[in-house]
Amino acid sequence: MTLSNHTDLELILIAIYCFVDDFIKTVLPFIRHAIKRPDHVTPPAKKHNLTIAELVSLAIFRFFTGHKNWREFYRHIDTYHKKDFPSLPTYQNFIHAVNHLSGIAALLCNGFMSVFKRIRKENDLKLVDSTKLEVCSIKREFSNKVCKGLAKKSKSSMGWFYGFRLHIICNELMQILCLKITAATQDERRVLERMWNDIFGMIIADAGYVSKDLRERGLRKGKHLFAAVRANMKKIMTETEHQILKLRERVESVFSVLKLRMGIETTLPRSPLGCFAHCIWCLTAYQLKKFFEFFFAKPLLA
Repeated sequence: MTLSNHTDLELILIAIYCFVDDFIKTVLPFIRHAIKRPDHVTPPAKKHNLTIAELVSLAIFRFFTGHKNWREFYRHIDTYHKKDFPSLPTYQNFIHAVNHLSGIAALLCNGFMSVFKRIRKENDLKLVDSTKLEVCSIKREFSNKVCKGLAKKSKSSMGWFYGFRLHIICNELMQILCLKITAATQDERRVLERMWNDIFGMIIADAGYVSKDLRERGLRKGKHLFAAVRANMKKIMTETEHQILKLRERVESVFSVLKLRMGIETTLPRSPLGCFAHCIWCLTAYQLKKFFEFFFAKPLLA
């Protein structure tokens, strides 16, 4: 790691902490009543030497550093940021805290989606698609115990896989407006209908979303579903329709960033909570990155 890159990462960490600290100070008073109190069923939570704002900031920061897993990231913090976090807990306690604070990440991610919906016009183009999230190799589907009963076997354009499916609706700036993580066998069209309640205008999709009934129901609610033509359909696209469909490549770019740069697809978690926590932290980091880029008009490290 060069000195300039290390300096840039320090500035990003400071920016993340300032944003997260303000968010938690604003939101925490409203959610205290929803936090479970210790009783004979719910044991008291472990106390951590770091504040909630520090733990949340570190969990988000991990996806800006390019580390492939949490252990590598922990070593990075322990080496380069020891003076900033002198009370860093052990690795096991750190992961425990990160997993159990994923609810705050979900609130933060939902807040970004609300902001992105408001700052763009309703008649702007929306893009919808889904992608696979493997929890293990398809060869180990019967021996995998991490998400047993939750993960399903399904088929994508790349072949069979075992896991979940991430569904998103984004805009032309690749900001995520809606998202859902479902079982791999869920019908994309039914998931879209559960996602688009507050989405209006034209929604561009691939051929997997072709449905006359869905399109008609969308039109009655102010949504125009524009799906690609299937190979077996007797319909010819116009040049304008072809150019509009080419914009769908941007939603593929979102998946590319999430998977190749930020590592949302992983087989390392050892529990369902760890699996979903990893996904929500990755999505929150992506949304924060897009938030900073939009308001400061300056790209950040991937």
